[in-house]
Amino acid sequence: MTLVSARELVTDAATRGIGIGAFNVIHLETGEGLVRAAEAAQLPVILQISQNCADYHGGLEPISLATLAIARRASVPVAVHLDHAERPELVDEAVDLGFGSVMFDGGALPYDENVALTAAVVERAHRAGVFVEGELGEVGGKDGAHAPGVRTDPEEARAFVAATGVDALAVAVGSSHAMTDRTASLDLDLISRLRSALDVPLVLHGSSGVADDVIAQAVRAGMTKINVSTHLNGFFTRAVRERLDADERLVDSRKYLAPAREALASEAERMLQLFALEPAAG
Repeated sequence: MTLVSARELVTDAATRGIGIGAFNVIHLETGEGLVRAAEAAQLPVILQISQNCADYHGGLEPISLATLAIARRASVPVAVHLDHAERPELVDEAVDLGFGSVMFDGGALPYDENVALTAAVVERAHRAGVFVEGELGEVGGKDGAHAPGVRTDPEEARAFVAATGVDALAVAVGSSHAMTDRTASLDLDLISRLRSALDVPLVLHGSSGVADDVIAQAVRAGMTKINVSTHLNGFFTRAVRERLDADERLVDSRKYLAPAREALASEAERMLQLFALEPAAG
C-alpha cells in the first residue's frame, strides 16, 4: 500500500459499482487528515491539488512534494491528482512531479477548443502513463451550474471521449462548486444515460452541495469519482473557530490545527464509507 494511480482506484470502483472519494488538499494538515481518514476506514482515497491551491502556495511543487510524501507513507492506497487545471503547462508540471492522474478543465471553453486542448494534453500525459480526466458541460459557480441548459449531453459526451481519449469525464448534472448547503438536485436520469453512453467512468464535481442520500443514488446511477472540498473545509474551519473562541490567549497554531485536522478526518472517513457502500444484490 502506498502511492498508486487514480487509474487503479477509479477503475476498481467503476467495476464494483461503488464510489471513490476524491478530496482536495488545501495545506499540509488537510492532506494528513485525509490520509488518516482513509487509514481509519481502511479504504483508498484520492488526494487532489487544484490549480487554485497551487497558486495559493506560489507554485505546484511545494504542496505537491508534501502531498506525495504523505501518500507514500500511507498504509492504504492513496492517489495524488491534479484538479481543475486550466493551464496545460500546469498539467505537464504535475506529470513531471510524479502525479498519476490529472484533470484538464476545458469545460468553460467552446466545444471545439475544449476538444483540441484536451486531446493534446491527453497525448502528452498518456506517453507518461498518466490517467486524464476531462470536463464537458461547465460545472461552475452556484448560479451557472443551475442555469437552464448547463448540462452534459450524452451524445456530445460520447463524441468528446472518442475525440480526446480521456480516461474519465467530469459531467454537469446539477451540482455546483463551493456550495455550503447540501441542497443541490442531481439529474439521476441524465447520469444513467451518460453512464450508458460512455465507456469511461463519470466524475461528480461540486459534491459538497449534495446530500448523502442523493450522492448514494448518484453512485447507483453511474457516478464513480466523487469530488468533495468545501464540505470538508467547513469541518476544519469550524473546529479552528471553536478552539480559538475557547481560549483567546492561544497562539500556538498546532493547538487549533490539530483538532481541525481531526474534525476533517472524522467526516472524510464517514464519506469514504458512504461512497464505498456496495450496491444491493438483485
